[in-house]
Amino acid sequence: MLFGYAMSTSGRNGEEIQAPKVVAIGGGTGLSTLLRGLKRHTPYITAIVTVADDGGSSGRLRRELGVLPPGDFRNCIAALADDEALITQLFQYRFGQGDSLNGHSFGNLFITALAAVSGSFEQAILEAGRILAIAGRILPSTLEDVTLVAELREPDGSSETPKGLTRVHGESAIPKAGQPIERVFLRPDRVRAYPDAVRAILEADIVIAGPGSLFTSVLPNLLVHDIRRAVEVSPAQRLYVCNVATQPGETDGFDVGRHVDAIQRHVGRGLFPYVLANNRLLQSRDYPETRMVTPRYPLDEGYRVFAADLVDAGTPWRHDSQKLAKEILHFYQSSKNDH
Repeated sequence: MLFGYAMSTSGRNGEEIQAPKVVAIGGGTGLSTLLRGLKRHTPYITAIVTVADDGGSSGRLRRELGVLPPGDFRNCIAALADDEALITQLFQYRFGQGDSLNGHSFGNLFITALAAVSGSFEQAILEAGRILAIAGRILPSTLEDVTLVAELREPDGSSETPKGLTRVHGESAIPKAGQPIERVFLRPDRVRAYPDAVRAILEADIVIAGPGSLFTSVLPNLLVHDIRRAVEVSPAQRLYVCNVATQPGETDGFDVGRHVDAIQRHVGRGLFPYVLANNRLLQSRDYPETRMVTPRYPLDEGYRVFAADLVDAGTPWRHDSQKLAKEILHFYQSSKNDH
């Protein structure tokens, strides 16, 4: 479906901007943070969500019932819901008692039940969006059952592969291994993209990857070949939003340049020619182990970095959703003016 421009929004300096068609690619809390800010500026939002999650409540439902993992979809629904405060509280409610319910969130069970009633997971997400009056659409990157596999560098030289690497299977197990990640890939490796997700990318004004866990939320979507290819040929402005803090077990010691280098090694140079990074480096007294991502990067790698204050002062390891959305709208307007 082609969207028209039925509304306008305000940029960082109060200028009027036609509401863009935005595709946001990722998963976890980073994607829902982005969506929470964007929905105040445009109704034309499509979230493309990873289906590689295999931990917690989502992992249990995936193993026991054979459904796609609902957790990241639940977070996106809550973020885009009309009555976000109530829906978030309800969807994130986690049962603490009972052998079968203990650890499950209500939102995960709701989506799973709706999938059974409606006949498919993708229909369940669509119906949940209608019931809760969400702003935009939420789509899986693929409907196929995929496992995320990582090749990790072994510090002691022992390995399972000739390249001196060891393999870890499963999205939830990768950061727990505590070893540097050489690469991640999907099994099976040639899966079909969800057609509506490809169509949304091709019709977008802005395609955004991140923020979110680099190796376990963002890259699993881009490893679906037709998703990556659609981003590559899309006429949209393509922007990578770098995390504000490093993630233990995934990006320890990473600066902005190393984040972008990891994406380029997996999906090629130039897929995201623009990068949005945080330049306000705060330290939390409550979480002194938090390490901020410094805005360092090589100057000759073929991408342009925009830096701004994007951090949530109360939780400095996360983005402020409103600051992030405003900077993205400012980037969009600036890119239009450049053309």
